[in-house]
Amino acid sequence: MDERKRDSMIAYLRHRMEEFGIKPEDLAAALASESMAKKGERYRNATGDSWDGNGEMPQWLKQAISAGQTIEHFELSPKPVPAPQPKKAVDWSNDPFAGTPLARSNSR
Repeated sequence: MDERKRDSMIAYLRHRMEEFGIKPEDLAAALASESMAKKGERYRNATGDSWDGNGEMPQWLKQAISAGQTIEHFELSPKPVPAPQPKKAVDWSNDPFAGTPLARSNSR
């Protein structure tokens, strides 16, 4: 989003918040409570149904497991995404085939 659109959207949201009497603190509290509620989720399916792992297992999860799916499939776990490893630079200065037809071959 470019800067002008962003500023316009912020102005619009501020206006609407003022219109409805919503303070930035109210918004921050609502967002914080929402994220706390989501932290309780441990399992979620594709339609958004979730379960925190406490109490009786919900019907959607029972059905999926009886159909052959594993409970781990639905588990929400923050798995760190591995950082891409930088490719090693190749030193072609000592390549014995440099400049030969073999080096120019297009076969892969």
